Amino acid sequence: MDWVRGDAVGRGSFATVNLAIPKTNSNSSQFPSLTAVKSSEALTSSSLKNEKHVLDRLGSCPRIIRCFGDDYSFENGVEYYNLFLEYAAAGSLADQLKIHGGRVPEPNVRRYARSIVEGLIHVHQKGFVHCDIKLQNILVFEDGEIKIADFGLAKEAGAKQGKSDERFECRGTPLFMSPESVNDGEYESPADIWALGCVVVEMVTGKPAWKVEKESSMWSLLLRIGVGEEVPGIPEELSQEGKDFLEKCFVKDPRKRWSAEMLLNHPFVSDDTVPFKHVYESPRSHFEFPDWVSSVAASIPSSPDSQEPWTFDSSSCFNNSLYSPVDRLRQLVTARRPASGSESDSWTSVR
Repeated sequence: MDWVRGDAVGRGSFATVNLAIPKTNSNSSQFPSLTAVKSSEALTSSSLKNEKHVLDRLGSCPRIIRCFGDDYSFENGVEYYNLFLEYAAAGSLADQLKIHGGRVPEPNVRRYARSIVEGLIHVHQKGFVHCDIKLQNILVFEDGEIKIADFGLAKEAGAKQGKSDERFECRGTPLFMSPESVNDGEYESPADIWALGCVVVEMVTGKPAWKVEKESSMWSLLLRIGVGEEVPGIPEELSQEGKDFLEKCFVKDPRKRWSAEMLLNHPFVSDDTVPFKHVYESPRSHFEFPDWVSSVAASIPSSPDSQEPWTFDSSSCFNNSLYSPVDRLRQLVTARRPASGSESDSWTSVR
């Protein structure tokens, strides 16, 4: 089909997002008048193609972003892979945080949390793990409804990271990673629940769930997540129901952490009498904690002070029971930002 690339509305770790508007002579009635197109260079589009595969497998769900198809385009001599998605006019929950002055009112937090839980139930029942739940990946629509988006790092539940002779992969955003992901590279449904707790804390306080100084390294954060009994602080201003909800999310042992199905019946999200006030405003730029973004990477400095990257073989460390959590942490990977497609400030005709 013929379409025109409109203004840029966002930029992720792996792709850029623009408005995609069908031409007036197009017969593609399955596309809404306003559609978002997520694009990356074809040579680096594996994450975007994974998102298409997962969305196709997930099927229809009111809490999951809809996909309308994909195609390739040639622009300025470069081939792009394009994924057509629902357009969220109100941006993401990160935008809502800014709109509300840095803190989302608890009634809204309850409603948003319930919607995320409903979406995670569908994702987990379909046999997938999102692996990157955070404010930027929860989209807000004009009517105030929200949907989970950005499945580029999603994986099938129970699927191994790779063969024993392959490098270990680290998925997601460090500030939202669970202890088992940090320690053992384990990404199953409980990891999404831990990240949900981090999302709730950030909505309530306007700050990341883990209190970190700007000078702090990601190394020190990973140590705090993976070693010892420390968990993210629970906001004092939150109701007792909210505090208990977070306690169920922030259980170090993933086997004892509440599932999405269990959380759906928690009083923090099951009380439908809580009024919901939605504030609508045009999308703004994504809130990002400096330089700590979602990624899949394969190297880490050999020590906290080292500037040299160190790649490793997962069979020589993570499968060895003699290694302590601290030893395993020393062999994790750092987040890096993959190259993304070019951003367009004006309309471009695309075939």
